Amino acid sequence: MMEFSAVNTIWVLLGAALVFFMRAGFAMVETGFTRAKNAGNIIMKNLMDFAIGTPLFWLTGFGIMFGGAGAFIGGFDPLVRGDYSGILPAGVPLPAYLIFQTVFCATAATIVSGAMAERTKFISYCIYSAVISAVVYPVSGHWIWGGGWLARMGFHDFAGRRSSLSIPLLASPFTSLRATST
Repeated sequence: MMEFSAVNTIWVLLGAALVFFMRAGFAMVETGFTRAKNAGNIIMKNLMDFAIGTPLFWLTGFGIMFGGAGAFIGGFDPLVRGDYSGILPAGVPLPAYLIFQTVFCATAATIVSGAMAERTKFISYCIYSAVISAVVYPVSGHWIWGGGWLARMGFHDFAGRRSSLSIPLLASPFTSLRATST
């Protein structure tokens, strides 16, 4: 059994809280760049990223990201029931790490909302958010942190093995270009 560290756990949860509050910053920036009549829509989109993304990431995403040893995709582990002791940071329990990864998943979905502001219907945005949270972020995250093909090729995330969003966040600009080009 793994021994947990209160300091490490608090540090991971503090980082998760800071990333979670980035959504307030995104909401303010996006609201400032749009017409006043769309302010409520922008705030709701930011809220829905988390409201839609969290259950989907817990249902499918975390397992896809860390639940298997495939080169392109992990495994299927609904509601995170498997043994993830091999991927946990030193001294951090699985629930804390799950929260940490969840807020990053929701943030990856939120980044695109500014580019899509005033251009997409609300339901279309919710579908986009669901796809990013359930598939795109977990698959691209698996490539780096879950033992996927990039990890096997020796890719190293210079911002930290499990805390950066380099490849998963690259999906966001390409998604926003596709969403706004139609």
